[in-house]
Amino acid sequence: MSQHQTSHTFQVDLRGLVDLLSHHLYSSPRVYLRELLQNAVDAITARRALHPDAPARITVETGETLTVTDTGVGLSEKDVHTFLATIGRSSKRSADGGLDGTAIASARSEFIGQFGIGLLACFVVADEITVVSRSAATPDAPVVEWRGRADGSYTIRTLPPHTRPEPGTTVRLTPRADGTEWTRPDRVLELARHYGGLLRHEVTVTDARGTATRIDRTPPWEERHASPRARREALAEHCRSTFGFTPLDTVELDLPVVGLRGVAYVLPTAVSPSQRAGHRVHLKGMLLSDQASELLPDWAFFVRCVVDTTGLRPTASREALYEDETLDAVREALGNRLRDWLTGLAAGEPTLLHRFIETHHLAVKALARHDDALLRMLLPWLPFETTDGNVTLDEFARSHPTILVTRSVEEFRQVAPIAAAAGLGVVNGGYTYDRDLVHRLPEIRSGTTVDDLDPATVTAHLDAVEPAAELAAASFLAVAREVIGVHDCDVVLRSFQPVTAPALLLDNREARHERTRSELAGAGDGLWADILGSLRTEAPRAQLVLNHLNPLVRRAATITERGLATATAEALYGQALLLSRRPLRAAESALLNRAFLGLLDHAMHDHATHDRAGDQGGPAPRKEP
Repeated sequence: MSQHQTSHTFQVDLRGLVDLLSHHLYSSPRVYLRELLQNAVDAITARRALHPDAPARITVETGETLTVTDTGVGLSEKDVHTFLATIGRSSKRSADGGLDGTAIASARSEFIGQFGIGLLACFVVADEITVVSRSAATPDAPVVEWRGRADGSYTIRTLPPHTRPEPGTTVRLTPRADGTEWTRPDRVLELARHYGGLLRHEVTVTDARGTATRIDRTPPWEERHASPRARREALAEHCRSTFGFTPLDTVELDLPVVGLRGVAYVLPTAVSPSQRAGHRVHLKGMLLSDQASELLPDWAFFVRCVVDTTGLRPTASREALYEDETLDAVREALGNRLRDWLTGLAAGEPTLLHRFIETHHLAVKALARHDDALLRMLLPWLPFETTDGNVTLDEFARSHPTILVTRSVEEFRQVAPIAAAAGLGVVNGGYTYDRDLVHRLPEIRSGTTVDDLDPATVTAHLDAVEPAAELAAASFLAVAREVIGVHDCDVVLRSFQPVTAPALLLDNREARHERTRSELAGAGDGLWADILGSLRTEAPRAQLVLNHLNPLVRRAATITERGLATATAEALYGQALLLSRRPLRAAESALLNRAFLGLLDHAMHDHATHDRAGDQGGPAPRKEP
């Protein structure tokens, strides 16, 4: 049994396609002028491939209509049918690799965009586009007019030769009512400067009164200067005008393989690593994007770049860089350039290096974790939070041959005052990258030892109290151990500095995990509670260490009345929790409220008793010393 097969052709809704490309491919209506400038630049590039001495001018005229005229290669009648009537075909890419019918393959890499696709962006601001063009391919080429509409219809006709004596193209837009915002003379001038500020060709914007403004300029890194200092000052001024800040330093970028040149400006203030930098990327002089975060590695968030390139690919909308192997290689090469800059600072400009590290130490820490050479060079310069204050590791290690590092910020804050008084050298390892980096210090500094801090190490530096003092406080300690024990915390009495610290909460991550597991097991039921119960560990309990040298603790140790002893013990535990600066759980917040209410009740009760005794003429109760 034979099968019958039929062939069909896709039916394309041209109106819908125009709407898709002109309204959804591009991020903003303002890109229409960028597309017109790109087409003009490509046309000039094509003509100069044929005639190297051909003029290179682009003129933008504003008024009731907006026109962009170039002295480029122009279009023949056949080209108009081929490139403007066929969506997606480019006037720069012919089947044989030629250029407008001429085999000039070497020029293909010099083009920025596609004429047909780019022209559709103009329908964002206009319902009708007129293209008048004369080809440079032959001296007697006719003048051709193409008039296209947003509904997908178009007309083509031939005009008399005198309407355009020289080769080139003029594109005319008649703005819609909702497009006039983007075609005002001041806005057109602004957009021309924004997108075409680094174009190599002469670009002029003329208003209805005939006032002409040249907007092209030489890229700042290509300008010549009398001295290196003058060059740095000129680049700093470019940074101020482009980004609005005075750079801490400038790093020139040059990758000839991909035709990339530019400059990286070092930010003078710290920024969050999560804040992706927006770099200005020009493609053959035309601004591609001013938010190209993909240009540099993630760790290089401390610079803003302006670059021009010929070897990177744009995305379809030509508003970002296309992710491919070339971009990966460029990103790595630019990262290496920034590393070399840091190496140069360490070798010859220590003052500037100090300023940079003070501002961007987090970025350097992120980089040093993955770069052994940079780690050895810069780790001694990096500041860390320690029991001696914010100091460099090199300075800290000179005073503390054995360095202890905490696993969390909370642990550091718990032990820092006592460790400092005991002469222990402790580094806060709770911040991003810090613990890993401190542990690598022995690799570059012989004679230095780094260990994780164990609460037992701190306990060993606390002095035991006299047996008589321990015995006198036995009643209070018994109540305190019973009350605080429900929070998986032991209570001990010790003597330590500073005297102003009434209590120290020695805790660690394992103990906190065990308390959390116990709470969840107690709140759960059935299978979940059984599972949590089976996970019980022998993790050490937290310790509330009461300081016998502190006047408040010495007074509390004499309390014998159970209610007051309970409230006092809970208040001391709550104060130690607050000093650790970690978030309080619901049970801990309730304990603090209960402790203060208990102390307040005892104070009010004593005051009322005192008043009643005074009213009856009897002696007031003697207060405890």
